Amino acid sequence: MKKTERLHHMLRFINQKQHFTLHDLMQEFQISKRTALRDIASLEEMGAPIYVEYGRYGGYRLLQQMQLPPISFNTDELHALYFAMQALRSFTSLPFRTTFESVHKKFMAALSDRQQENIHNMQQRVAFKHTEQIKDSSYLELLLEAAVQQVVMQITYPYKNSEPISRIKTSLRVIQPIALYASKGYWYCQAYDLKKKAYRVFRCDRIMSAVLTDIEPVAHLADIHSEHLQSLWKPSEQAISFQCKISQAGMEQFKQNHYPSIRLKEQDGVKLLIGTYEPHELDFIVSYLAGYGTSIKIVEPEMLKESLRQYYLNLLESI
Repeated sequence: MKKTERLHHMLRFINQKQHFTLHDLMQEFQISKRTALRDIASLEEMGAPIYVEYGRYGGYRLLQQMQLPPISFNTDELHALYFAMQALRSFTSLPFRTTFESVHKKFMAALSDRQQENIHNMQQRVAFKHTEQIKDSSYLELLLEAAVQQVVMQITYPYKNSEPISRIKTSLRVIQPIALYASKGYWYCQAYDLKKKAYRVFRCDRIMSAVLTDIEPVAHLADIHSEHLQSLWKPSEQAISFQCKISQAGMEQFKQNHYPSIRLKEQDGVKLLIGTYEPHELDFIVSYLAGYGTSIKIVEPEMLKESLRQYYLNLLESI
């Protein structure tokens, strides 16, 4: 990082902290003590009202908050932002109803002619391939608000995917959303089901109604990060265990698409795909396993093996 850029970031850093030490600057900006001292002197020359506090708990203090200059981005940062924005293109449903078009238009308008030319040239050399969003999700903003504020919600959720709309059976679920994520064209909400006392994942487009409640939230969920949720997953008492042998190609496919109830395991030198599914999820798990083709071989249960055979027979009859 160039000195001018570092000083710019340092101004924002000390303006936020108000009180700081040399160690804070050295750790935050990965600089030596000598460089930190020189940077403080440079900031004072720029007019930053910094004074020294001596003693055991001394350091530096900003006399008053400063009027900071507008945020500026270098070329690499602009390119990184542009790449990140491409993730919005394929989603018609986004929290806070933000659209790619409006964000993209404002971003491009803020660039200089030269920067716009660089972006245009990059578009000619880089292709962004996305999975298009398959169905709209009406309650993303509300779900995200509940996750951030740790609020309990009541949602209406169907039992199955496969039923015609006129025959869909629904249930009222009381959940505490923890995190949202998008995968393969769908939005998902990771949540804690207060009635079942279990962690569950809900597909957001299947939520038929959602309201915030005054129910007391579960306190410890505020400390759970989305990447830790898979380790908290627990099947119901009715869940059925399954086990499949899996090849190296299958293992690579698993890493691209898997669910909290499924994991890889090695036993006696044999690679296994193991997991559980709920009785009403049989069609789903069969469809999921069929996607592995010859990369897996079901070991147990026999019922799952027969269901997969029937799935393939139905495919052959439809050709």
